[in-house]
Formats: sequence, structure tokens, C-alpha cells
Amino acid sequence: MPSKPIPGSSGEVLTSLPSAYLPHAATGLLHLPRFLAKCRHVKAHGALPASYAKNFKRGMDRFLCQHLGIEPAAVEQIVFESVTDEEVETKLKELLPADVRAAKWNRDYVQKGMTPSGQEFLKEALTNMGCADRLDQIISVVDLIEFDEGRID
Repeated sequence: MPSKPIPGSSGEVLTSLPSAYLPHAATGLLHLPRFLAKCRHVKAHGALPASYAKNFKRGMDRFLCQHLGIEPAAVEQIVFESVTDEEVETKLKELLPADVRAAKWNRDYVQKGMTPSGQEFLKEALTNMGCADRLDQIISVVDLIEFDEGRID
């Protein structure tokens, strides 16, 4: 039977965040729904758990924003200032470039961690989770997110 993460090995897990493979309805961008959900969590609770806070507006959030030519803080500000999801979407449409190049971003995103150094990162992370046997199945950082949050058995 394939291993499962040791509970708590990666810190607190927010299973309320959307799948890393869920595209944003208006743009088709992967990861944007997660980034927005993390911003909403901070707005509602004041902070993210430490396991998420360390990469909030960094890591994949920053990579996405660099792709779009915007600052992560601008997305967070939109969420903080908006009352409804519709208002968030309206303001995002104004902030984002007309061509978000979703296909390019999505391809790059799902391949994060497939380089030799990325594979070393995944090996270390999976080993720390007690799941070194899963390296042949968890092949990208996006897979690691899904695995950690319980969406990959």
C-alpha cells in the first residue's frame, strides 16, 4: 500500500483551499483560485497557518504574479478591499493584462519541480513526510500540494 503523509509533517494543512489543478473560471489560470483563497483566509482569520504563511505572496503566488506582470500585494489588496466575489473579479479584470497567456503559465506551473534540482526538493519533502516511496508518483510541486492536502491517494 502506498504511503500517506505523516500527520503534521508539513505543518497544518488547509483542506479548504481549492485544488492546485482548478483553473480560475474567468481566465483559465491555474493557481489563481488558491492564491485568492489564501488572501480570503488571511482577511477572515488575520493570518495563514505557518506552513502556508512561509510561501504566501512568495513561491507559486509570486511566480504567477511575475508571469502576469503584477505584484502579489495588489491581488491581496483587491481581496481585502472587496465585499463580494463579484467585486474581486471585476477588480482583477482591471488589474490583469488583457492576455494572461494561460496556456503558457499552466504548462510551466504543472511542470514546476521536474528539473533535477526540483526532483531533489520533492525527494526531501516526501522523505520528511514519510513518503519517500512516492517519488515516482508525485512528480511535480503541484502534485506535492495535492498529495499533502489529501487530493492524491
